[in-house]
Order: sequence, then structure tokens, then C-alpha cells
Amino acid sequence: MKKSEYISIPQLARILGLSRVAVYKKVKKGQIKAIRVGRNYAIARKYEANILGKALAEEDKRQIDSAVKKTVKEYGQVLKLLGSE
Repeated sequence: MKKSEYISIPQLARILGLSRVAVYKKVKKGQIKAIRVGRNYAIARKYEANILGKALAEEDKRQIDSAVKKTVKEYGQVLKLLGSE
């Protein structure tokens, strides 16, 4: 049987061990990317690893890179001194 490209909110709730209402609220807040199909939502399977915390989304990677660069820029000398001890 071929796996569908999308999963429903109840399916994702079962995977995450959350209630359907909790998953629905995360979708409404934008914490979980979903598309609207009629009165229901569908979540792309390609986001499943991100949702489960097994992979980082590109936006998350960019935020981390930005934070690291800012930290090195502001505290680079201190970090070098700490690393030499």
C-alpha cells in the first residue's frame, strides 16, 4: 500500500501522543504547517520529521546560524580566552 503524502490532524495527534484539539491549536497558531482541505487540515509528511523534532526546518537553521554569528561577533574574544584555559 502506498503511503499518502499527507496526514490528518487525528493521525498526527496519535503519532505525537496529543489530543486532536492540541494539534489543531498548534496548526491554528502556525506552529505546525498545514493546508486546508475543505473543512479539514492536511499536514505534509515531509514536515513530519520537523514536527517530531528529528530534523530542523530551514528557518530554524537560519535562526541558529544568525544567533551563533551574533554571539561570536559580540563575545569572540571572551570565547577564545575561555577555550584556551
